[in-house]
Amino acid sequence: MYVCVCQGVTTRQISATIAKGATTFKALRDELGVGTCCGKCCRDVHSQLNRECSDAGGCACAQKR
Repeated sequence: MYVCVCQGVTTRQISATIAKGATTFKALRDELGVGTCCGKCCRDVHSQLNRECSDAGGCACAQKR
């Protein structure tokens, strides 16, 4: 599913980037460009990041926004 329509970023791309070590929203923004245009995706990106970090036993990204 597309999360960031402006940059054409999907949930799978976000998951893959998190799996490669992106543990903050800033890292996802820098790598994928999410949240750099209209900003409507920011809430969903944060939610996915927090969910995947908590599923992985918790990491620093769960506390950073």
